[in-house]
Amino acid sequence: MTYRNPAPTVDIVIELVDRPHRPIVLIERLNPPYGWAIPGGFVDYGESVETAAKREAEEETGLQVELVEQFHVYSAPDRDPRQHTLGVVFIATARGEPKAGDDAKHLGTFEPWEIPSNLCFDHDQILRDYLNYRNYGIRPRLG
Repeated sequence: MTYRNPAPTVDIVIELVDRPHRPIVLIERLNPPYGWAIPGGFVDYGESVETAAKREAEEETGLQVELVEQFHVYSAPDRDPRQHTLGVVFIATARGEPKAGDDAKHLGTFEPWEIPSNLCFDHDQILRDYLNYRNYGIRPRLG
């Protein structure tokens, strides 16, 4: 019997707490699928999701983040066009000047009203859910 399981990933909504309005950090992807994305990536074998989130944040933005909370898990089979992934999303804070790294073509900091429309994966849904939580305390629904 062959088992096929979703690949575990992490996404990190990084709030820059040393700036007014706490803008978030997004990267423009260097590799397909192209567009803007929340920093993140695959969890390595033997790595916790928390460690993966800190590692991916530093690789893609140059920032050392403090994980504030595990926000939500996104697992729709079509959330990543490359394969079925299970994404654990964290909210994190950081200070300093982010710099594009790893598989980031560009990096930007965005106020909620400036978020680009060409987001990859299901990151438009994640950011809508995050903003509802940040502004109104409403968590995403399960199922």
